[in-house]
Amino acid sequence: MRDGYVARWRGIEYDASPDGAHVRLYTPEPAQGFVEVSDGRYRRGVLFDELEGFYYVRTVCTWRNQPFVILGEFGAWLRLEYCGGNYEVAFEMGLEPFDIGVYQIWVPHNEVDDVREVQI
Repeated sequence: MRDGYVARWRGIEYDASPDGAHVRLYTPEPAQGFVEVSDGRYRRGVLFDELEGFYYVRTVCTWRNQPFVILGEFGAWLRLEYCGGNYEVAFEMGLEPFDIGVYQIWVPHNEVDDVREVQI
């Protein structure tokens, strides 16, 4: 489940982080020009102009015919955040208030439909 910046550089997609005129690219495997920043995490900086694409990816789904973002996964459970914008619906669904206007819930993976990645 992806949720974050992605950059396409030299035909490969990388997890990414913008940094001014540069973008930090990350990979779990050693690669030429990448330096190890932690165990199993390698980083390389490139200029935005060198990228073939840069976007934000979120994994979304529906649960009980309502729109959600998938925040995480633990075993057979998914942590969902409601993105329908209607607090009455959130209350009726038994969602947990996480912050003002933010509602979340843990649900079994098999109850979720239409899981897909969207580019923002």
